[in-house]
Amino acid sequence: MTALTASKAGPSFPDWLRDRAAHIDRVLEELLPTAGQAPQRLHEAMRYAVLGGGKRVRAALVYAAGHASCNGTPATEASLDRAAAAIELIHAYSLVHDDLPCMDDDTLRRGRPTVHVQFDEATAMLAGDAMQPLAFELLAGMPTAPALAAQAVTILAHASGSLGMAGGQAIDLGSVGRSLTRDQLQTMHSMKTGAMLAASVTLGGIVAGASSATRQALDAYGRSIGLAFQVVDDILDVTADMASLGKTPGKDAADNKPTYVSLLGLDEARSYARQLGEAAHEAIVPLGEGAERLAQLADFIVFRDR
Repeated sequence: MTALTASKAGPSFPDWLRDRAAHIDRVLEELLPTAGQAPQRLHEAMRYAVLGGGKRVRAALVYAAGHASCNGTPATEASLDRAAAAIELIHAYSLVHDDLPCMDDDTLRRGRPTVHVQFDEATAMLAGDAMQPLAFELLAGMPTAPALAAQAVTILAHASGSLGMAGGQAIDLGSVGRSLTRDQLQTMHSMKTGAMLAASVTLGGIVAGASSATRQALDAYGRSIGLAFQVVDDILDVTADMASLGKTPGKDAADNKPTYVSLLGLDEARSYARQLGEAAHEAIVPLGEGAERLAQLADFIVFRDR
């Protein structure tokens, strides 16, 4: 694997990723309530949380999986936009809530004050609460077959609920100061971080009407890159500085949280991330050249430095 595989056709991967990030920012800008719409302060906080930058990896995974599954039509592209926006809304809400004093009590996110610092704690809570139903509203309104929209809603609901992201966060909070086995740590991170990344891939396939075989390949890919993302996050919490990370580094160790670095050591954690990246590559071999962007995203996730 290489970090930035050259594209056989079309723009380079860095250019493609920047284009997808700029595109979903425009989509979100249009779909979010305007800051001047009552209640203004709530809508200002929502826009602050969602439009404040970020790598937009989850949105990119939606687009890459969708394009790997079909040639695309205008309706499919519009549905991919809504699915990508929904994923980013759920991700943004999770960050707002994770940063609250009752959770991780963070003051910096994406290089800016966290939402509860910029506004206030109650507004931050409500902003997260409001982003969740908006995400499902976007999925329900996709210009696609009702059965596919229903599948998309179900996938996102499961990935973000007690058996996915929220459940993983609960396990994380309950694990402070405790030693977890490798299996327990993997379960926690597969739920907390991996579930939403895997859902991004699955949603792209659903919206594009992927075949059963393609869905299976995407699911296997999603599980691998979802866990790889968290392993690399654990590594960066130890190795990156605040300027590159955009949030407070070293908090996991300071809060005595179990991580892949604390369990395996830095070198073995890096090796495990590479193994997961290789598994992601192997999973999408049956999809051929159409999965090139997915392969590049796997490399980006494993080798990123922030």
